[in-house]
Amino acid sequence: MPPKWPREPDRADPAYRQLEDRINFAVHVAAFAAFNSGLWFFHGFMPGTLLWLPKLTLPWLGILACHAVWLFAIANYTAPKPDSDQSSS
Repeated sequence: MPPKWPREPDRADPAYRQLEDRINFAVHVAAFAAFNSGLWFFHGFMPGTLLWLPKLTLPWLGILACHAVWLFAIANYTAPKPDSDQSSS
């Protein structure tokens, strides 16, 4: 079942931004799993072929790990504070 959003989607809304980023990460993980599992499955049948497969899997796994670190450790989903220092001239 797709997630339901109770209000109008707005990228400025921190909760919506977090949900969107997590869905994006889930799609990234699903694509990695689908492509790599299929390629390694066929590599098991024909070990001499697909010699480039580790060169694809390891960097992609590194990019996926960086994506996870960004999403779960670095990303800041707090609402931006309005600037009250602006003086009208």
